[in-house]
Amino acid sequence: MEVSSGLRVSHEAIYAVPRGELRRELLACLRQGKPQRGRRSKDGERRGRICDMTSIRERPAEVEGRLVPGYWEGDVIKGAGNRSSVGTLVEHTSRKLVLIKLTDAKAETARNGFAAGLLAVPTPLRLTLTYDQGKEMARHKELAALTGLRVYFADPHAPWQRGSNENTNGLLRQYLPKGTNLSVWSQT
Repeated sequence: MEVSSGLRVSHEAIYAVPRGELRRELLACLRQGKPQRGRRSKDGERRGRICDMTSIRERPAEVEGRLVPGYWEGDVIKGAGNRSSVGTLVEHTSRKLVLIKLTDAKAETARNGFAAGLLAVPTPLRLTLTYDQGKEMARHKELAALTGLRVYFADPHAPWQRGSNENTNGLLRQYLPKGTNLSVWSQT
């Protein structure tokens, strides 16, 4: 960020704020309100892998241009204690958002919820779905068969590959903060 006097502020300086009350006030102004960036585990992935994933690298090149509608990005926002969830689908070109109330984050529930949300969209606007490697997408082959979509998976720890969805989820978290019981909301 450049200041009118020609001084520059590095991204690290944002987190190097004073201690005490001023620090709390400044951190509250950040969109996510976190005092530090998240840490990545050095131990690698401990959860199982999803079978038969198609990499994002195999996705059609026209997706990147954002000129043709029908390319979706999906994810699941989890509520308090992972006992409630909301599925999010964002169309890459129009940024249309489809929210799906899920009773949990299990693979079968996600498949049924995403299928219902996507089937409400006209067939020509259902080309691909790009997802992270969350275990709730273990039934991606069944989802593809139900909806006619081709499902692609982003690389692990690469949220920028599904930037529209990640940004939308960040905005939604302002209204559905972490630790909130999401089951109190209806689909309507």
